[in-house]
Amino acid sequence: MAFEVKFELSEADLDHFRDVMRKAQQGAKALSEATIIENAKKISANIKDNVPEFVRIRIQKLETFVAMIEDSEWQIPEEERVEVLSALAYFSDPEDLVPDHIPVLGFLDDAIMIELVAGEFSDDVEAFEEFCNYRSREEGRKGDATVTRDEWLDAKRRELHSRMRNRRNTRRSGRSSFRSVF
Repeated sequence: MAFEVKFELSEADLDHFRDVMRKAQQGAKALSEATIIENAKKISANIKDNVPEFVRIRIQKLETFVAMIEDSEWQIPEEERVEVLSALAYFSDPEDLVPDHIPVLGFLDDAIMIELVAGEFSDDVEAFEEFCNYRSREEGRKGDATVTRDEWLDAKRRELHSRMRNRRNTRRSGRSSFRSVF
């Protein structure tokens, strides 16, 4: 028998998560990019088993953030790179809001944080996923031999980076953003 729990986070609740994120970022300043990525990968690898489905679904989003950083052809712009790494810094602390070793609930705070961050980075993730799909589609096509792979990837990447920023700026105009903690 499945049991469903729904809850709503108030602005005060979101402020609490923002504060926790800020503290995690301060603590992670001494960590290298490689360490932050490694810690995010460890969480992803360690929690695929014996966790509720709602956590497992959100972990896939965490994996997308890591892929955005590691994909050399995506060439995530520096500003966005810093913001994504800053968001991933939260996952470098196993004793976060709810310690990860507590069965079932240990990853609840991680799942909530991933969901909040994913909402703020939705334009970035959408652009990255579109880039990956475009790259896969185009690699198999026989096209104009005078246009190199690097050239068609660069054109698409520039288009998507621009669209990503424009959409984010339009969406955030006049409202508080969870991403603004970065």
